[in-house]
Amino acid sequence: MRIAAGTSLAFVAALALGACSQDNAPSDAIKNAADTVVKQVDGSQAVKLAQGKYAPQDDCKNKPGAEDFRTQLAAAVKAKDAAKLAALAAPDVKLDFGGGSGAAELRKRLAGNQNLWDELTELMALGCGVNEQGGITIPWYAAQDIGDADPGTAMLVTGERVPLRKDAQGNASEAEEVSWDLVTLVGGLEPNAKFQQVKTSDGTIGFIATDKLRSLLDYRLIASSRDGKWSFTSLVAGD
Repeated sequence: MRIAAGTSLAFVAALALGACSQDNAPSDAIKNAADTVVKQVDGSQAVKLAQGKYAPQDDCKNKPGAEDFRTQLAAAVKAKDAAKLAALAAPDVKLDFGGGSGAAELRKRLAGNQNLWDELTELMALGCGVNEQGGITIPWYAAQDIGDADPGTAMLVTGERVPLRKDAQGNASEAEEVSWDLVTLVGGLEPNAKFQQVKTSDGTIGFIATDKLRSLLDYRLIASSRDGKWSFTSLVAGD
């Protein structure tokens, strides 16, 4: 679960990873993400890839029908239109690992649920990957090989040149900078802390701002084409 604005406390607690902050509104950049994706997939704006091993990328533009589907998806998310979003879901769309499913259930969960809309908006900023089944996965990194990283403790640093500080103080000196790479929580998540102690891929231990971390178990959306019609078949968080 994204350790940032608009995340789900209950889900992270269920994962024993702790709780995410829901109190702060998403950043302006995240709020504008859906609009940016609409422009990207309709060709009016070039996709700009950030620097970093797991920086968002768009591998889905050449997938027949996927561009139109993503344009509709991004527009529905931007408008917070539950009916339009549900119309893009498969009738049996999977919503959790406890049996929750179906477009009607999705509409029910979206009703008045700002946190879920925030989660969807964040997804729009995280790229698109082609999965092994021939469909697409949002975010992009969820379709990539993460090697032996433990999804329960690994976090994605969401940004370029994010400071890894020597202690848990905002003005502490930097040990190094991390750009869109995986780090590992040291000693578990501190849900209410502004900084988390992590270890980088090169073994450096330090502290990164909590709102710059996203769990590999956070929400991801999987879509595929059935009889020529694209729809998303899964919108889940967890493992």
